[in-house]
Amino acid sequence: MTGERKEEQKQKRTTVYLDAEILQALKLKSVVTEKSMSCLVNRAVEHYLAEDAEDLDAAAERAGEPDRDFDEVVKDLRRRGKI
Repeated sequence: MTGERKEEQKQKRTTVYLDAEILQALKLKSVVTEKSMSCLVNRAVEHYLAEDAEDLDAAAERAGEPDRDFDEVVKDLRRRGKI
């Protein structure tokens, strides 16, 4: 049994609605890469969630920084001739 098939056994079925052109591109990508559409969608979602995790990590690193009001930032930029 392939690694992809083992992964599919762990997955749950769901329904998603895709733009027709996006679906066509996904089908073509599936054929070209010899990967199932489920595998491709799962990888895309994993990548998307990983980006969120990176953003959360970056936010956590900045948690100790002082909060600045947007108006203060704009006023400071104006005062210093940046805008």
